[in-house]
Amino acid sequence: MFDLDEMTRGSMTQMTSLHEHRLDFVARTLCSRGGKTVLDLGCGSGSLLYRLAKTPEFERIVGLEQSGVSIRQARLNLANWIEDRPDRIRLVTGSYSEPQPELTGFDLAAMVETIEHVNPSELSKVELAVFGRMRPTFLFMTTPNSEYNPLFDLEPGEFREEDHKFEWNRMKFRQWASGVANRNGYSVRIGGIGDQHPDLGHPTQTAAFELIA
Repeated sequence: MFDLDEMTRGSMTQMTSLHEHRLDFVARTLCSRGGKTVLDLGCGSGSLLYRLAKTPEFERIVGLEQSGVSIRQARLNLANWIEDRPDRIRLVTGSYSEPQPELTGFDLAAMVETIEHVNPSELSKVELAVFGRMRPTFLFMTTPNSEYNPLFDLEPGEFREEDHKFEWNRMKFRQWASGVANRNGYSVRIGGIGDQHPDLGHPTQTAAFELIA
């Protein structure tokens, strides 16, 4: 007899482990690029920012978040870093679907598990604001791979989080990312994070966008 509670706990443990692995992976990727300024779009409670703050080579670190609750939590989580170097780490309340003139020209940027929270009708606004206006030199994006969801005991059509507006399969994500890159003067490399299934791919999809000189 299956214990549904045990199965649910197992799936939640898997997702929590994946979340931490994903943040570490993104932080390492950004650190390896050699930039001085880094922008976290949809920074939430600051988990990635906390990791980036430990890298002294980053001279300017900015997190953008539209949720007041999340940004207050980020301020608490990063309080020591902000108090020590307020000129280095900054939190901004706002949306990456809207123009943010003060956030243009960063060396590096991340969008970690945020794009799937955007209403599909707003994706063109995100593209314009991020890739058309902010134009970071390098942007690393992650999003769930919907094909992998059955391995988390999710039913067909069920999302990993209730407030996700969509979750893309690998083909759809590749098509969208390639279109964004082509329209805005970027190259893009598609990859993945987490244990790879031979047929379903990685649990997390990634896109590394690089501005073409």
